[in-house]
Amino acid sequence: MARKGGIMVKSSKEKVEPYAKDAPRKAAQKQSRPLSDDGKQEKGDNDKEEGAGSGEEQQEEDEVLLHGFSSESDSSDEDDENDGVDPNPIDVGKLPTVAKDDASVRRKLEKAKKQPTDERGVLYLGRIPHGFYEDQMKAYFSQFGDITRLRLSRNKKTGRSKHYAFLEFSSSAVAAIVAETMDNYLLMGHILRCKVIPPEEVHSELWVGAGRKFRRVPQERVERVRQNKERTEEEREKAERRLLKRQDEKKRKLKDAGIEYDLDPVAYNKKTKPT
Repeated sequence: MARKGGIMVKSSKEKVEPYAKDAPRKAAQKQSRPLSDDGKQEKGDNDKEEGAGSGEEQQEEDEVLLHGFSSESDSSDEDDENDGVDPNPIDVGKLPTVAKDDASVRRKLEKAKKQPTDERGVLYLGRIPHGFYEDQMKAYFSQFGDITRLRLSRNKKTGRSKHYAFLEFSSSAVAAIVAETMDNYLLMGHILRCKVIPPEEVHSELWVGAGRKFRRVPQERVERVRQNKERTEEEREKAERRLLKRQDEKKRKLKDAGIEYDLDPVAYNKKTKPT
């Protein structure tokens, strides 16, 4: 059974997947490095070896690109990179307002608002339809109460929605009402799964990336930065040893095959260190 606009209807999908309690943990583990208190990316060990000044600023920008997120204050030309990431967003204004249309839900919300609490409530929202992204989700669920945090799980490479999200309401009582109302709710042909996550099961890194706009990772630029970065002396020596090893292996295979071919004119010669 599913609810649509406050009316119970039968659904063709009899089987409903159970809510996975470890979903917050799995989702958080798939995220990249955490954010610092000021909302910026924390730098890794390799980043600390880079130079100061403009080099550090360029490196920090590259880290943001690798992570796949940007702040709301980024330039508008980044929106062009996101073309195709969020196709055909849903017009939330055309969706039914359950909190206003359903009298029982309205009474429950009014009662919950008269008894404010400092405890926040976290919801797991699954089977999200296409076009229901962060902006649409926040606009729609704000009809129930104040949303403090929201994170839609996305594919790191493509940025496409993975069709489940986490919402945090300022009131745990309101969150419980939302879970009761929206669980098995038929929305745009999808039966939503909406469950309250107990506070003890909320992963510490669940909200990594929440409130930040996703930006498509420019793979060509990332690869260019990786290839053009300055190597240390140890890295150069390692690359030289690997190159000489492959070269010797080719010579050995040619000799074993009975092929006489002189690789010396085009071979790589080990560089001598200046004395």
